[in-house]
This record gives sequence, structure tokens and C-alpha cells, in this order.
Amino acid sequence: MLHVVLFQPEIAPNTGNVGRMCALTCSRLHLIHPLGFEITDRNLKRAGMDYWKSLDVHEHADWAAFRASPRAPKRLWLFTTKATQAFWDVRFADDDGLVFGNEGAGAPAWLHEEVGAGQRVQIPQANPSLRSLNLSTAAGIACFEALRQLRAGA
Repeated sequence: MLHVVLFQPEIAPNTGNVGRMCALTCSRLHLIHPLGFEITDRNLKRAGMDYWKSLDVHEHADWAAFRASPRAPKRLWLFTTKATQAFWDVRFADDDGLVFGNEGAGAPAWLHEEVGAGQRVQIPQANPSLRSLNLSTAAGIACFEALRQLRAGA
């Protein structure tokens, strides 16, 4: 199983889109609080709330609670524009967690430190003068590359 981890996401439609993708790919979604919204039908409906009931989603009070959870992934990959290693240059494995910072600030420095330089990856951009991809787009790209690798290794 693949895990998608959203660290303090701020925008409900992005989280809804990621949730829909996780439901369709049978990936587990971890939401690290605080969230920038409440999980309600109204907030998530436009992004496919009907999928939410089919989703393996786990909410965690904070990062420490996530790390202590028996349902947490074995290994983490932090997706960040601050990495030098491209995501397609690493080998993803079953039970890996793909971690994404929030839409406004990304992942804090302490999270970069905890994950470690060898586990930080980026989705290369042809135009580095632009900030970054949308959270749900980045999560989709990462998830499907990891699943492609897992399927190829099966």
C-alpha cells in the first residue's frame, strides 16, 4: 500500500482532489492537523465528496501522533522544491509515504531535517522561475510514479 501524507493542508478542494485520487488508487491518506478547513460535505463536495466514504483516511492531531501511529508508513519521501534529487531517480517501495507540505508554506525546516536529505525529492520544473505545482497536481504525479514503479517491480 502507498501512503499520501498531507502536512497541515490549507485548501479543502486540494485535499478533496487528493482524497479522490487516493480512493481510486487504494492509497491511504494521512491528514496532519491543524487543517486550514473543516472536513465537511460542503467543503469537499466539489472535489468528489462521494469518494470520501470509500477512502482509507486517517487524521492525526500533529506530526508526533502521525509518527507514533501503527498505520504510519515505514519510510517517508518529502516532496519539496528545495530538494536536488528528482523523484524519478529514487526507488519507491510498498508501504512508502509520500509527504507534501501545505499550500502556503510547504514543509517546515524541522520536517526537512527529520526526513533527511536522502529522502527529499522534487518534481523537476522546466521553468524554475515559477514557485511550484498545485498540491493536488504534485500529489497525483508522485502517487502515479510510485504506483508505476511498484507495479513494474511486481
